Amino acid sequence: MEATRRRLTEKQADTVDRLTKAALEVLSREGFAGLTVRMVAAAAGVGTATAYTYFSSKEHLVAEVFWRRLASSAAPDLDSGIDRIDRVVAVLRQIATLVATEPALAGAVTSALLGTDPDVAHLRLRIGTEIRRRLVAALTPDADPDVVETLELLYAGALVRAGMGYASYVEIADRLEKSARQVLED
Repeated sequence: MEATRRRLTEKQADTVDRLTKAALEVLSREGFAGLTVRMVAAAAGVGTATAYTYFSSKEHLVAEVFWRRLASSAAPDLDSGIDRIDRVVAVLRQIATLVATEPALAGAVTSALLGTDPDVAHLRLRIGTEIRRRLVAALTPDADPDVVETLELLYAGALVRAGMGYASYVEIADRLEKSARQVLED
């Protein structure tokens, strides 16, 4: 998988993989507030300077973990026998529940993606582009740009609410389904 900041050799890619896996371990133990790049580097068995070669901040590291999770997840099967509303709901539910079983990561992703780090901004764009691509594929052939944007706003707002602890990611996925159905049935 191509790194956020540059193309990697096999050895560098292995280091990045170790860092992202270690980030999950540290997050589960320390939470996002306690997470530091230094701690992740130690858990991955690499020097802190090496970790900062690949990740500019803890927000960048967590955003990369989420990006990798999203990029490696298969989009739901959008069989043509399923109507467009059910296809959209499947896409939104799959993305909303991507981190549902990992509460520490789920909360960290919200905080990380709201960061101002330029590397996070780059990943936000990649994540948003992938989500848009999946929504457009689900809506095809009627991918009205206004509807796509409305669904993106629903998704973003729902995940912020989940990240703030107003509901679980599973509950948010249910609410997203209800909201998407309302938008698409009108």
